[in-house]
Amino acid sequence: MDKEKPALDFSILDEIGAPYRHLEAGEKIFLEDDAADAMYMVRSGRVDVITYGTVLENVRPGGIFGEMALIDDGVRSAAAIATEPTEVVIIDKPAFLAIIRNEPQFALRVMSLLANRLRRTTKQI
Repeated sequence: MDKEKPALDFSILDEIGAPYRHLEAGEKIFLEDDAADAMYMVRSGRVDVITYGTVLENVRPGGIFGEMALIDDGVRSAAAIATEPTEVVIIDKPAFLAIIRNEPQFALRVMSLLANRLRRTTKQI
């Protein structure tokens, strides 16, 4: 989501009490095939989303990752690693649904992000 409008205003996440997590450079957030119950939004720092040693996405402040977990309840399709000291907001399913009720445009931003990632992947095939 580089150079794009942040997916969501952090004040909304604060209002619903979404927890934050601080990560050191190199710290894993999740690994491919892990059980998934939350998505994340980068507050500061950077996260690389990686599969088979290939960086799929560099997620910067305001960007989201791990959103597929809240849509299809499947396992992680890639790993996520903090590449520098990073702070993320953890958005579980109840928080996700609360955000969508209060900010319906958020659902469209998530869908747009998924569509853009799919288009990029399709071009690489």
